[in-house]
Amino acid sequence: MEDIRVVFGNRIRELRKAKKYSQEGLALRAGLDRTYIASMENGNRNVSLINIERIATALGHSLADFFDTEDFARMPTDAYFMKVAERHSKRYD
Repeated sequence: MEDIRVVFGNRIRELRKAKKYSQEGLALRAGLDRTYIASMENGNRNVSLINIERIATALGHSLADFFDTEDFARMPTDAYFMKVAERHSKRYD
């Protein structure tokens, strides 16, 4: 299972390159630092909702459009996480 931070970072990079923005250009549009953009694209950040909205807006996308990809659709569902939690809780019973 791929880390959602990596999937998110790949999506930022994909949309940024489609707009022909540099990391610095996107950072300026979103009101963030260029190094923060780079670390998000590399999957090294657990990004806040406010910054997700800033990035999507700076790239000209709604949040729904931003997350409407096959990569995000393949992420585990709540049912998956419930099974994992159940399995772990049985260890401690």
